[in-house]
Amino acid sequence: MPTVRSLLKPRLDWLLVALPVAVGLEFLRPEAHTWIFFTACAAIVPLAGWMGKATEHLAERTGEGIGGLLNATFGNAAEMIIALMALRRGLNEIVKASLTGSIIGNILLVLGLSFLVGGIRYKNQEFNPLGARTQATLLTLATIGLVAPAAFHFIAGPDVRLRESRLSIDISIVLLVTYGLGLLFSLHTHKNLFAGHSGEAAAAEREDGHVGQWPVRKSMAVLLGATALIAWVAEILVGSVEETAETLGMTEVFVGVVVVAVIGNAAEHSTAILVAAKNRMDLALTIAVGSSIQIALFVAPVLVLLSYVIAPRPMDLVFTPVEVVAVVLAVAITGQIAGDGRSNWFEGVLLLAVYLILAMVFYFLPASAI
Repeated sequence: MPTVRSLLKPRLDWLLVALPVAVGLEFLRPEAHTWIFFTACAAIVPLAGWMGKATEHLAERTGEGIGGLLNATFGNAAEMIIALMALRRGLNEIVKASLTGSIIGNILLVLGLSFLVGGIRYKNQEFNPLGARTQATLLTLATIGLVAPAAFHFIAGPDVRLRESRLSIDISIVLLVTYGLGLLFSLHTHKNLFAGHSGEAAAAEREDGHVGQWPVRKSMAVLLGATALIAWVAEILVGSVEETAETLGMTEVFVGVVVVAVIGNAAEHSTAILVAAKNRMDLALTIAVGSSIQIALFVAPVLVLLSYVIAPRPMDLVFTPVEVVAVVLAVAITGQIAGDGRSNWFEGVLLLAVYLILAMVFYFLPASAI
């Protein structure tokens, strides 16, 4: 039975009050786009947190590899829903920007905070270096999948639009097949590379006051309920993006890369940091890096293919030069830091510093240069 003191303790659930506010503004003050946007963003954060909590309880029954995949998959559900709503409205550039933001946000912001929080509690933390290097290699492939269409676009010139669309479809198929084979590799043929060390997890769970696991039915009910609410709020949020960006003097790319991506990945933020604080770095790494891999190798190709069905115009994989550079730099430093199988708080600071630098570049970059 929760006490009054525990109920008054600051928590993300307090932001749930933003849900009825956002819905009320949407119906009563539809012209208040900025207020609608920020209240919708605030409402998605606790809903994504509940989604992450439900998947964490499911993951406790499966092990680090499958658990990390579950967290990454359902953690990306919010991002996928937001992207689908934007795609239906023809906001292809915002969709691509949010994909870029998810990739760099997960491997710089989420992993950086995980290293920092875990490193403050434990001087050095260890994880499987072979598994980390395998994931870094998949990230490199994802980077090539983004660089190649952009390079083709700027080398071939503007008169090859049809070929660009065909190239994006073909590359999407290659990425999807690779992602499927990657799952086979990590969950079946070489699953030992992704088995974590959770020896201190039980003690940490008791220390943090965690009591038992949720039943599977409860986890699934919370998961489905949070997903449905996020889908509803995401449609409200997407409808106010363009006007909010214009009102605040932000480019749509900055809103997509930083604001929408951070909100959409709130589940990974909370779950990865939580398990890092419990010294379960294999799971934290799988959530953060695995989520970026899933965005690049699964979500982006699926959105390209779905755009031919649900969008006013097809989406391609031609990202802007600044988005490509950001992904390349993020993947490079992540591979360098995570390759030795050890982490500390200062490495987290380094990843966060790179994220802040890239975010500032996107903020100050004028729309005409994108």
